[in-house]
Amino acid sequence: MFGRYKYSKTEMDKLLKSITVLVDTREHDEKNDHILQFFDAKSIPWKKMKLDQGDYSFYVPKDEELGIIRDTYFDREIIVERKNSLEEISGNLSSNDRSRIKTELALAPPKKILLIENGSYKDMALGNYKTQYDKKSFLGSIHSFWHEFDLPVMFMPDRNFTGLFIINYFRYYLRGLIK
Repeated sequence: MFGRYKYSKTEMDKLLKSITVLVDTREHDEKNDHILQFFDAKSIPWKKMKLDQGDYSFYVPKDEELGIIRDTYFDREIIVERKNSLEEISGNLSSNDRSRIKTELALAPPKKILLIENGSYKDMALGNYKTQYDKKSFLGSIHSFWHEFDLPVMFMPDRNFTGLFIINYFRYYLRGLIK
């Protein structure tokens, strides 16, 4: 739908600013308050909704002036899977959660990214995290998942930039569709 219309610069700007971020209902407020506060501070609309995959996605609200006759959801096209730390993702990869995560990723939309907060590739490679997960296995799992599920990994050492990353990830995806 979006690729079929030719939008003016003003219309594109309006459309991109209208994005409403979807936050999975299973995201715990104490772990993502910094993201929601960023959205609120920047007047980025968001709403909680159960997502089948991922922690974040978006929709574009109805705007008949722009030819959008109903809310248009992108949660089956693009998601962000967020982990709040290297400890969380290493725990997921080294436990029974691994098979659950593999199943989720196999069913996930084609556009997805794993966003790991409060850590870096360097921390992972050097074993600077508080679990017993072997650093060689950790690196191998991250790279294997990247290739097996076409899942890029983004490290966000300063979680204060997570909200900015999420909204830009979605805006530039949509921008590519409407350009």
